[in-house]
Amino acid sequence: MLGNFEITEDQVGQRLDKVIGSLQEEWSRTQIQNFIVGGQLLVNGQIVKKTYKALLGDVIVVTPPEPVALEILAEDLNLDIIYEDEDVLVVNKPRGMVVHPAPGHATGTLVNGLMFHCTDLSGINGVARPGIVHRIDKDTSGLLMVAKNDIAHESLVQQLVDKTVTRRYTALVHGHIPHDKGTIDAPIGRDKKERQKMAVVDEGKHAVTHFQVVKRFGVDYTQVICRLETGRTHQIRVHLNYIGYPLVGDPKYGPKKTMDIGGQLLHAGILGFIHPRTKEYMEFSAPLPAELEAVLAELSIEYAD
Repeated sequence: MLGNFEITEDQVGQRLDKVIGSLQEEWSRTQIQNFIVGGQLLVNGQIVKKTYKALLGDVIVVTPPEPVALEILAEDLNLDIIYEDEDVLVVNKPRGMVVHPAPGHATGTLVNGLMFHCTDLSGINGVARPGIVHRIDKDTSGLLMVAKNDIAHESLVQQLVDKTVTRRYTALVHGHIPHDKGTIDAPIGRDKKERQKMAVVDEGKHAVTHFQVVKRFGVDYTQVICRLETGRTHQIRVHLNYIGYPLVGDPKYGPKKTMDIGGQLLHAGILGFIHPRTKEYMEFSAPLPAELEAVLAELSIEYAD
């Protein structure tokens, strides 16, 4: 789709991604920024920076690159489908499964399994992430909602923005949390020293996690329920580590000496949202995975009163 625009008085001083995004809703602001960087968006025939502010009379021509077909292998992964209708699907993702294809993970992902299970998935997130509305980490188990059409996708995303989606996680952390409940309100962004990690940083995005203690195992471990108010990358892992209680099995954000159980003990057990078509609130639950149940059972015996 070729775009040709001229800047008017009410658009002067605005960034190009904002101006073009308001005129061409098919393109996200991120896409427009990529057009600028890639030289597919020209101002008066010239390449400009992403930070360029529009001037009166500027002529902007956008020539997006031709879409590249991406072949995603449909695989029978025996997905644990909790609920499904013509608009939405709720799936219980196992630990160790990546949500969508990425470098190093071309197969065996949740998307590969979804492509085998059904062909009617929302295309808003592109061919690599059909139907994916939100994600959970590879080694986090639990519930995800999937959109089967674009209208459902937009509704579910808006609910995430409006913070009306219920998301509760069971976690096991190192240490004895003395408070029965609490709220962690701390911005999360890219770690300045280790770019592969997230961290609490002043210039990060607003992030809020509520937690409630379920059970304490001496002074060594605490089982908690976390409720997400926002959904930042690695939010629970970062927040609990920030207050001094890192997740068990998570050497990335916790102690190097932790249980060797193939990843953090974190499970998205409760998911609730308003159905895009019926407008009724729906809530789903998934039992704790066997590995987390086993660890909790062992701790209960070890720390029995």
